[in-house]
Amino acid sequence: MSKEFAIGSKVRVVALPPYVKTAEPMPMLRPPDVIHIGEEGIVIDRRPGGYWGIRFTRGAFLLDSQYIESTDTPPESHLE
Repeated sequence: MSKEFAIGSKVRVVALPPYVKTAEPMPMLRPPDVIHIGEEGIVIDRRPGGYWGIRFTRGAFLLDSQYIESTDTPPESHLE
């Protein structure tokens, strides 16, 4: 089961894929060193096949949900 992220939410890279694909109308494969583990980005859209469009400082890239995690902290629930 793939993770779900809200559009506009912040995510962090937890692992690097063998390559990254740009999130352009004509996507290109780029080496994985254009992003770094721990780098944060903003989710811009959802793509077919479990991919997420994410805007980083060096551009927008498509990443599978297994390579990212949410940095938004959920509200704490108070058990009484």
